[in-house]
Amino acid sequence: MPIYDNVLDLIGDTPVVRVNHLDTGPCDLFLKLESQNPGGSVKDRIGLTMVDQAEKRGDIKPGDTLVEGTAGNTGLALALVAAQKGYRLILVIPDKMSREKISNLKAMGAEVVITRSDVGKGHPQYYQDLAKTISEEKPGRYFINQFGNPDNPLAHEEVTGPEIWRQMEENLDAIVIGVGSSGTVTGLSRYFAKVAPDLEIVVADPVGSILTEYINKGNLSDKGGSWLVEGIGEDFLPVISDLSRATKAYAVSDRESFMTARELLKKEGILGGSSSGTLLAAALRYCQDQSEPKRVLTLVCDTGNKYLSKVYNDHWMRDHGLMEAEDHGNLRDLIARPVDTHEAITVSSDEPLSNAYSRMKLYDVSQLPVVDNRKIVGIIDESDILVAIYGQEERFAEPVSSAMVTELESIQIDAPTRDLLPIFAQDHVAIVMDGEEFIGLITRVDLLNFLRRRAES
Repeated sequence: MPIYDNVLDLIGDTPVVRVNHLDTGPCDLFLKLESQNPGGSVKDRIGLTMVDQAEKRGDIKPGDTLVEGTAGNTGLALALVAAQKGYRLILVIPDKMSREKISNLKAMGAEVVITRSDVGKGHPQYYQDLAKTISEEKPGRYFINQFGNPDNPLAHEEVTGPEIWRQMEENLDAIVIGVGSSGTVTGLSRYFAKVAPDLEIVVADPVGSILTEYINKGNLSDKGGSWLVEGIGEDFLPVISDLSRATKAYAVSDRESFMTARELLKKEGILGGSSSGTLLAAALRYCQDQSEPKRVLTLVCDTGNKYLSKVYNDHWMRDHGLMEAEDHGNLRDLIARPVDTHEAITVSSDEPLSNAYSRMKLYDVSQLPVVDNRKIVGIIDESDILVAIYGQEERFAEPVSSAMVTELESIQIDAPTRDLLPIFAQDHVAIVMDGEEFIGLITRVDLLNFLRRRAES
């Protein structure tokens, strides 16, 4: 292995691995692990190219500020490049992005501006429009504009495409790609039009995006839907888009995307992000549709490390109706963390208050049931701890029993959901019992999640 002079030299030359344990029909399916780039995604390629080309043209110089609107991964790529080259970076990202991405961006020195994800292009709070506005507020700011920057597809035409063709030994029948800024599909289309004009370009698209209908039927809608998968799918056609060589598009639901990403980890040992699940789901469908063997490649666009609180979190998945949960027909269906499955986060009465506080922070909850010998004996929340220790912090060492509430109002598991409202009106959580057995807690958020799932079913 060579010794590299700079982390930016690690971008590209990502490995390709064969799929072994998923149903690929008569085809051989290969995964190009773009998750192995130093910034963790395929966007490292365009981040470096767009900055390099801007420097060559004299558009930017060290000390300037780069500004971009991004779904996350382009931002991480730009943060990596900006830190190495001496640029300040301002990123505008929609509010549906994972916490891991936001934390990663801030840790790399980027200034993050969160904006709305429920508005479309042309609205002042749309992430790309807001980024452009911010770039024009002061001199020395440069709008990267990945959606209109020709250097975006250039990276894939000149580097990614030749790399894939070499790794596949010039033997590839189809490639399955997602479309966000459209740089990947445009650049690869241009490259393969020259070296392999018969190679099929297949698009993987989230349900709600306008691209499936455009590619399959030629209809370009100006009204997109919404989806949870990050980084791909569009509600408009980017300026740099060239989808003329795309032969087919598969629309993949959020649920199928997320569950396929989890299946990729379980069956193939590869930790990919939500969009990787979309691409893999479409690639598997394409392979299963074939009647004769083909060699097919798709991308693991980014690492799943950025989605541990979403794709790989059972509670988040169930809360969003993306993972099947057993239907009990009673209040158990509302409990996010049941006791009998060992998911409930509890504390015992003889533990110190510091333990209760640490557990609340670790699991992002605001109250804990106090359980001794499998029986609930109290409940403690943040306000109970605050009242107990304010002005006398040494009381963190005192037992939970010194601050917990012991006058408990419970509800039986077969009670109707409307009986929860009076409990919530008193700012209490619902303690659910099955006779004398403690089953779990229900909060306002649990009820809201349940009602939303029922509305969407």
